[in-house]
Amino acid sequence: MIGKITGRIDYRALDHVLIDVNGVGYLVYCSDRTLAALPGTGQVTALYTDLVVREDLMQLFGFTTLVEKEWHRLLVSVQGVGAKASLAILGALGPDGVGRAIALGDWNAVKAAKGVGPKIAQRVVLDLKDKAPGLMAMGGTVAQAMGDETVEVIEAPVRAAAPASTPTAQADALSALGNLGYGPGDAAGAVAQAATDDPQADTPTLIRAALKLLAPKG
Repeated sequence: MIGKITGRIDYRALDHVLIDVNGVGYLVYCSDRTLAALPGTGQVTALYTDLVVREDLMQLFGFTTLVEKEWHRLLVSVQGVGAKASLAILGALGPDGVGRAIALGDWNAVKAAKGVGPKIAQRVVLDLKDKAPGLMAMGGTVAQAMGDETVEVIEAPVRAAAPASTPTAQADALSALGNLGYGPGDAAGAVAQAATDDPQADTPTLIRAALKLLAPKG
């Protein structure tokens, strides 16, 4: 299994790049969002990868973060969702957006991805709703725990396109709500809604907003 590659980008296409690793070229298919985050031709990059092997085909898919890779693996586990549809969903929403959409049951957001119909979108939300809290809790902690300088370099463009603290803030808020006794599904839904209402919110703000959403009504 090829889990990660580091090398020079030889050329870029609409849906993949060719990465030269010590003289061996690897075709790596990526989402639009990931392709936009990669450096230019001739520059060195690194990607986490997932290798799909079939009788007549071998394809390598690349991701800038482990969270994105894990979402891809979950998405393709849903009946009717292939690698192309998974990359379309991740390209349209990003890994954090996928987590929020699933936690909130917002299948319309998933349906916005190119080539994804309403039935598939609804199935994604239903099948992965219980798994969303675990990946959302990973937040921005994976790359920090890896202590990998290369990962930090390739993740920088992605962080620049969104509030840098949001993934970690959501993960910390989920942890705090769990410590208070809230179930993973309820906590994930409340944190996702709070983050949607205020994308710039820090951890304390997310916790306060989530607690209000979780408070008994009436």
